[in-house]
Amino acid sequence: MKELIHTFSTLGARLAAFDSDQRLQAVARRAVEENPWFSPGEIRRAVLAIAEDMLEEERLVKWLAAYDLPVGEPRRVLVIMAGNIPLVGFFDLLCVTISGNRCLVKPAAKDHILMECIIGLLHEIDPQIAVELYDGHSPIDALIATGSDNAERYFRTHYAKTPALLRGTRQSVAILDSHETEEQLAGLADDIWAYSGLGCRNVSLVFLPRGAELKLRMPAMNPKFHNNYRSTRALLTMEQRPFVDLGQAVAVEGDGFPTALSMLVIKRYSSLGEVEEWLRKHDRELQCVVTECVRHNRRAGFGQAQSPALTDYPDERDVIAWLIDLDRNFRK
Repeated sequence: MKELIHTFSTLGARLAAFDSDQRLQAVARRAVEENPWFSPGEIRRAVLAIAEDMLEEERLVKWLAAYDLPVGEPRRVLVIMAGNIPLVGFFDLLCVTISGNRCLVKPAAKDHILMECIIGLLHEIDPQIAVELYDGHSPIDALIATGSDNAERYFRTHYAKTPALLRGTRQSVAILDSHETEEQLAGLADDIWAYSGLGCRNVSLVFLPRGAELKLRMPAMNPKFHNNYRSTRALLTMEQRPFVDLGQAVAVEGDGFPTALSMLVIKRYSSLGEVEEWLRKHDRELQCVVTECVRHNRRAGFGQAQSPALTDYPDERDVIAWLIDLDRNFRK
């Protein structure tokens, strides 16, 4: 395991030099050309977050110390990745590989350039590392897949006889109590609109006390997001539904998650007990909860939704523990 930690920390050092690495800069430009939803700034942010929040050697050592690793015989684990934000599938690759298994990667079409670059860098650091692009027909022992609810249902049927960790659609919320500082509200704006709001950790529903006003400053948005905003605003106007125009997004009052990317839902509450009850009822739909006034096991501070730690497992499913159990089940 020490060798793998060294390999990934070396990758982290390489990614941390993103701003001065001409090869990585060229890859980022190609990725933006192929997927206009990505921007150079978003790719830089994702790359540096991986380098700083996941691949520092001390963080890796501390994270893995909680587990009984390495596992036994390496298993061939297919990872089918989402592509909604840059390198969103990297964490699963890290978990599978650093636990001593072989990672077969099926990158999303929208994010294959960046992911293929990462795999190439890993092989430059360690030519024997157990990571490869999936050829589409090799046998697998297990599956980790992330996608929409429809995709999850497909994976569940298609791989019915394969041990699988599947993730469907999740969304995130924020809870305000009107005592937030300007700095916290600036952080909330990032939690909402970073990566064009496309991630499962992006806040799309905000709880607000009755009578309170939400004051947010929007950052400059991707042109494709702006087109979505124009269409959403036009549809709401035609349907005569009330909304607040935020400049590049709309806010509507409601009880559930929004139906459009550029729409933010505001849910009013009279007591935090109401909010806690709503969270309990919708727990399976939630990825994280941004707040300082309610306790929650997936709570994130303002401005931290897009900076998950190694222990902030998607859907609260511990991937390393799942891989360890997978090996135990194979040995029974």
